[in-house]
Amino acid sequence: MTIYIGNLSFQATEEDLREVFAEYGKVSRVSLPTDRETGRKRGFAFVEMEDETQEDQAIAELDGAEWLGREIRVNKAKPRENGGGNRRNGSF
Repeated sequence: MTIYIGNLSFQATEEDLREVFAEYGKVSRVSLPTDRETGRKRGFAFVEMEDETQEDQAIAELDGAEWLGREIRVNKAKPRENGGGNRRNGSF
């Protein structure tokens, strides 16, 4: 399962995310998408953890938390439909 993190500070790094989510369990992957044209971070990320129970705990504790000056949204990512992602609902 993949976790979607929205309203993310543009200063956040993959290492920052790995560190925060590692408090809840083993992180297997972090993806911090960037804009193709500008190379700037897009303000959201995806984190995969090895254990779904740990993912659920991270989501419960981090959703709505203030991190790096922003109130982040954390929930289970939804698979893309028709090949198009939508960052508002956490599609990957």
